[in-house]
Amino acid sequence: MAKQTKGRIRHVALSVQDPWETAEFYKESLGLEEVTELDGALAEGVFLTDGVVNLALLKFKTDAASQGTGKDFVGIHHIGFWVDDVVEQGKIVRNTGATWIMGDPNNPDGYEVKHTDLSGIIFDIAAHGWAGSQKDPGQPGNVVHANPKRRLVKFDERRAAARANIEARKAKQAAAE
Repeated sequence: MAKQTKGRIRHVALSVQDPWETAEFYKESLGLEEVTELDGALAEGVFLTDGVVNLALLKFKTDAASQGTGKDFVGIHHIGFWVDDVVEQGKIVRNTGATWIMGDPNNPDGYEVKHTDLSGIIFDIAAHGWAGSQKDPGQPGNVVHANPKRRLVKFDERRAAARANIEARKAKQAAAE
Protein backbone atom coordinates (compact mmCIF):
# COMPACT_ATOMS: atom_id res chain seq x y z
CA MET A 1 0.00 0.00 0.00
CA ALA A 2 1.14 3.55 -0.72
CA LYS A 3 2.54 5.79 2.01
CA GLN A 4 -0.11 7.93 3.71
CA THR A 5 0.26 11.67 3.09
CA LYS A 6 -1.71 14.67 4.29
CA GLY A 7 -4.23 16.22 1.93
CA ARG A 8 -4.83 19.94 2.37
CA ILE A 9 -8.34 21.35 1.94
CA ARG A 10 -7.75 24.13 -0.59
CA HIS A 11 -10.95 24.16 -2.65
CA VAL A 12 -14.67 24.28 -1.91
CA ALA A 13 -17.20 24.27 -4.75
CA LEU A 14 -20.73 25.55 -4.23
CA SER A 15 -23.52 24.85 -6.67
CA VAL A 16 -25.52 28.10 -6.90
CA GLN A 17 -28.27 29.60 -9.06
CA ASP A 18 -26.35 32.82 -9.87
CA PRO A 19 -22.56 32.62 -9.54
CA TRP A 20 -22.09 36.37 -10.16
CA GLU A 21 -24.52 37.55 -7.51
CA THR A 22 -23.14 34.98 -5.07
CA ALA A 23 -19.60 36.18 -5.85
CA GLU A 24 -20.58 39.80 -5.20
CA PHE A 25 -22.09 38.74 -1.87
CA TYR A 26 -18.89 36.99 -0.71
CA LYS A 27 -16.63 39.78 -2.00
CA GLU A 28 -18.70 42.48 -0.32
CA SER A 29 -19.57 40.69 2.92
CA LEU A 30 -16.37 38.74 3.62
CA GLY A 31 -13.72 40.45 1.52
CA LEU A 32 -12.91 37.53 -0.74
CA GLU A 33 -10.96 38.31 -3.90
CA GLU A 34 -12.09 37.35 -7.39
CA VAL A 35 -9.74 34.93 -9.14
CA THR A 36 -11.28 34.04 -12.47
CA GLU A 37 -14.45 33.24 -14.36
CA LEU A 38 -15.31 29.99 -16.10
CA ASP A 39 -17.44 29.01 -19.05
CA GLY A 40 -16.66 25.32 -19.32
CA ALA A 41 -18.33 22.26 -20.75
CA LEU A 42 -19.79 21.29 -17.35
CA ALA A 43 -20.49 24.63 -15.68
CA GLU A 44 -20.11 28.37 -15.69
CA GLY A 45 -19.01 30.29 -12.66
CA VAL A 46 -16.78 32.54 -10.63
CA PHE A 47 -13.79 31.59 -8.49
CA LEU A 48 -12.84 33.52 -5.36
CA THR A 49 -10.06 33.18 -2.77
CA ASP A 50 -9.23 34.23 0.75
CA GLY A 51 -5.56 33.87 -0.17
CA VAL A 52 -5.31 30.23 0.93
CA VAL A 53 -8.51 28.43 -0.16
CA ASN A 54 -10.22 28.65 -3.56
CA LEU A 55 -14.03 28.99 -3.52
CA ALA A 56 -15.79 27.98 -6.75
CA LEU A 57 -19.32 29.28 -7.34
CA LEU A 58 -20.76 27.09 -10.08
CA LYS A 59 -23.96 26.81 -12.09
CA PHE A 60 -23.98 23.40 -13.73
CA LYS A 61 -25.25 23.25 -17.30
CA THR A 62 -26.91 19.82 -17.20
CA ASP A 63 -27.85 17.13 -14.70
CA ALA A 64 -25.11 14.89 -16.11
CA ALA A 65 -22.53 17.67 -15.74
CA SER A 66 -23.41 18.04 -12.05
CA GLN A 67 -21.93 14.59 -11.30
CA GLY A 68 -25.03 13.33 -9.51
CA THR A 69 -26.34 16.35 -7.61
CA GLY A 70 -28.61 17.71 -10.36
CA LYS A 71 -28.14 21.00 -12.21
CA ASP A 72 -30.61 22.85 -9.94
CA PHE A 73 -29.03 21.70 -6.67
CA VAL A 74 -27.92 24.53 -4.38
CA GLY A 75 -25.32 23.78 -1.72
CA ILE A 76 -21.85 22.38 -1.26
CA HIS A 77 -21.05 20.41 -4.39
CA HIS A 78 -17.56 19.17 -3.55
CA ILE A 79 -14.36 19.88 -1.65
CA GLY A 80 -10.86 19.65 -3.05
CA PHE A 81 -7.62 18.44 -1.51
CA TRP A 82 -4.16 19.51 -2.67
CA VAL A 83 -2.04 16.37 -2.39
CA ASP A 84 1.62 15.57 -2.90
CA ASP A 85 1.03 12.67 -5.31
CA VAL A 86 -2.34 12.34 -7.09
CA VAL A 87 -1.72 8.79 -8.33
CA GLU A 88 -0.65 7.39 -4.95
CA GLN A 89 -3.23 9.37 -2.97
CA GLY A 90 -5.91 8.18 -5.40
CA LYS A 91 -4.94 4.58 -4.70
CA ILE A 92 -5.16 5.25 -0.96
CA VAL A 93 -8.61 6.84 -1.13
CA ARG A 94 -9.97 4.08 -3.39
CA ASN A 95 -8.44 1.35 -1.18
CA THR A 96 -10.15 3.02 1.79
CA GLY A 97 -13.56 2.84 0.10
CA ALA A 98 -13.86 5.93 -2.13
CA THR A 99 -15.43 5.55 -5.57
CA TRP A 100 -13.72 7.23 -8.54
CA ILE A 101 -16.13 9.28 -10.71
CA MET A 102 -14.05 11.40 -13.12
CA GLY A 103 -10.60 12.66 -14.06
CA ASP A 104 -7.56 10.58 -15.00
CA PRO A 105 -6.48 8.73 -11.83
CA ASN A 106 -3.18 7.74 -13.46
CA ASN A 107 -2.04 11.24 -14.41
CA PRO A 108 0.68 12.43 -12.00
CA ASP A 109 -0.24 16.03 -12.86
CA GLY A 110 -3.90 15.23 -12.24
CA TYR A 111 -6.28 18.07 -11.65
CA GLU A 112 -9.59 17.52 -9.92
CA VAL A 113 -9.62 13.75 -9.97
CA LYS A 114 -13.07 13.31 -8.45
CA HIS A 115 -14.28 10.59 -6.09
CA THR A 116 -17.16 10.07 -3.69
CA ASP A 117 -16.50 9.25 -0.06
CA LEU A 118 -18.29 6.60 2.02
CA SER A 119 -21.35 8.88 2.38
CA GLY A 120 -21.48 9.75 -1.34
CA ILE A 121 -19.99 13.23 -0.86
CA ILE A 122 -17.92 14.37 -3.83
CA PHE A 123 -14.28 15.33 -3.28
CA ASP A 124 -11.38 15.79 -5.59
CA ILE A 125 -7.64 15.62 -5.37
CA ALA A 126 -5.20 17.74 -7.33
CA ALA A 127 -1.45 17.82 -7.80
CA HIS A 128 -1.00 21.57 -7.96
CA GLY A 129 -3.91 23.29 -6.31
CA TRP A 130 -6.43 25.85 -7.49
CA ALA A 131 -6.08 29.47 -8.55
CA GLY A 132 -5.54 31.71 -5.54
CA SER A 133 -4.70 28.84 -3.17
CA GLN A 134 -1.56 28.05 -1.17
CA LYS A 135 -0.30 24.59 -0.29
CA ASP A 136 1.45 25.21 3.04
CA PRO A 137 1.09 28.88 4.12
CA GLY A 138 3.93 30.09 6.31
CA GLN A 139 6.04 27.00 5.71
CA PRO A 140 9.36 26.83 3.87
CA GLY A 141 8.75 25.66 0.34
CA ASN A 142 5.12 26.86 0.32
CA VAL A 143 3.60 26.73 -3.16
CA VAL A 144 1.27 29.52 -4.22
CA HIS A 145 -1.06 28.95 -7.16
CA ALA A 146 -1.21 32.26 -8.98
CA ASN A 147 -4.34 34.41 -9.22
CA PRO A 148 -4.85 35.12 -12.94
CA LYS A 149 -7.60 37.70 -12.26
CA ARG A 150 -9.26 36.70 -15.54
CA ARG A 151 -12.70 37.97 -16.50
CA LEU A 152 -14.71 36.90 -19.53
CA VAL A 153 -16.29 39.72 -21.55
CA LYS A 154 -19.34 37.56 -22.25
CA PHE A 155 -20.28 37.87 -18.55
CA ASP A 156 -20.00 41.69 -18.28
CA GLU A 157 -23.79 42.21 -18.16
CA ARG A 158 -24.34 39.47 -15.58
CA ARG A 159 -21.53 40.85 -13.44
CA ALA A 160 -22.98 44.38 -13.62
CA ALA A 161 -26.49 43.16 -12.76
CA ALA A 162 -25.15 41.22 -9.78
CA ARG A 163 -23.26 44.27 -8.53
CA ALA A 164 -26.41 46.42 -8.91
CA ASN A 165 -28.46 43.87 -6.94
CA ILE A 166 -25.97 43.90 -4.07
CA GLU A 167 -25.91 47.71 -4.03
CA ALA A 168 -29.75 47.80 -3.99
CA ARG A 169 -29.79 45.39 -1.03
CA LYS A 170 -27.28 47.54 0.83
CA ALA A 171 -29.30 50.70 0.14
CA LYS A 172 -32.52 49.02 1.32
CA GLN A 173 -30.82 47.83 4.50
CA ALA A 174 -29.35 51.30 5.16
CA ALA A 175 -32.78 52.91 4.70
CA ALA A 176 -34.31 50.43 7.16
CA GLU A 177 -31.75 51.26 9.88
